[in-house]
Amino acid sequence: MAQNRRPRRKAAGPARPRPVPPAADDGPVIELEVERVAHGGVFVAHHEGRVVFVSDAIPGERVAARVSDRRRDRFWRAETVDVLEPSPDRQPHVWPEASVDRSPERRAGGAEFGHIAAQRQRELKADVLRDALSRMGGVDREVAVRAVDAESAPGVDPSGTGWRTRLRLQVAPDGTVGPYAARSHTVVAVSSVPLAVRPLAELAPLGERFPGARAIDLVAPSVGEPELVVVTGDRTPQAARPAIEERVGDRTFRLDRDGFWQVHRGAAATLTRAVQDLVDADRFDPTAANLDLYGGVGLLAAAIGDRFGDAVRITSVESDARATEHAGANLADWVGARAVTARVDAFLSRLAGTAGAGERGRLRDATVVLDPPRSGAGREVVDALAELRPRQLLYVACDPVALARDVGLLRERGYELEDVVAFDLFPNTHHIEAVARLGAIV
Repeated sequence: MAQNRRPRRKAAGPARPRPVPPAADDGPVIELEVERVAHGGVFVAHHEGRVVFVSDAIPGERVAARVSDRRRDRFWRAETVDVLEPSPDRQPHVWPEASVDRSPERRAGGAEFGHIAAQRQRELKADVLRDALSRMGGVDREVAVRAVDAESAPGVDPSGTGWRTRLRLQVAPDGTVGPYAARSHTVVAVSSVPLAVRPLAELAPLGERFPGARAIDLVAPSVGEPELVVVTGDRTPQAARPAIEERVGDRTFRLDRDGFWQVHRGAAATLTRAVQDLVDADRFDPTAANLDLYGGVGLLAAAIGDRFGDAVRITSVESDARATEHAGANLADWVGARAVTARVDAFLSRLAGTAGAGERGRLRDATVVLDPPRSGAGREVVDALAELRPRQLLYVACDPVALARDVGLLRERGYELEDVVAFDLFPNTHHIEAVARLGAIV
């Protein structure tokens, strides 16, 4: 359980009756005692024996919620429409357009924890991670979610605003610009984007119209000026994609403007240090067949290289050809570094089938860093890694449930979770980033 939680506020006398808003056409309004957090930015309550997942609430609160989905027998979904007994951790929403004061269908999505004090947000995220590791990974482990330090993220407000360096605004058929409403594809007009870094907040064309456009992309790289891109069709052809640069410590990374990069101003530096700190130096062999899976443009391969020197042998594997091209240039400082364009599952399968005895030995001595998409590595990749049997795995995860599932699979195949750290790289949302080290059981 999280520590240092403030107790639920008690009423000084008999509760003043609060009017319950009338039921909407799509569901009744019910009163709920909110019990705990669930994965996905919602909270658990019960109504007449049925589980209800309710948004815009906090554990310990009593709320009136409008049921929005009754199609399932086992549970309902609902949105808070009135807070009858607030938690002491409730604050004015950091994004007024996402506040519970608005009707659910008009609330901007993307800041689902913005009504919760920052420290309590981190405690709730830690609850989700610990619960997932226990249920799906079979590991009971205390873990705290750390805030990004100010040195890594200059300009980010302690309230968790001003951190997004990449932002997509949707465009409605009539040209209206804004985010989608929470859990829908309805574009909501807004007058602010408080999670964005200041240059993007100032550049965002809120209140303007873009008929015929599909979306507006805003990018604020750490090197150069922010950019606004009007998206009118499919993804830009590879040959026409402009490149940008991102600075992490003393190192510069080149990547496509629409390529993957961490969205928090301090995320790349935070994850670089986390991987460097978490790798077990006693088990690291610079001459082994070290791997950086789902390597992108080489950020974490570079973290390993900077930690252990320019003689490190490491292969970065990424399915996006343009990202691999950039990774090859970004990793040019290391003679033993190379970048391969391939699906990770196919690469590992081919490696397992073609590696000779010498290469298999270098693979068993290896350290593998993997930073899979939100869905996680999955059974096929886990099976291939278990067959190759590297000494240690550094698993970077943006989804606690996917991480916990893969930890469970790896434990079944002879790996043990040795350490895990977590960071609040997505303040005022339910998302979390974690870095875990797993070691092969000898």
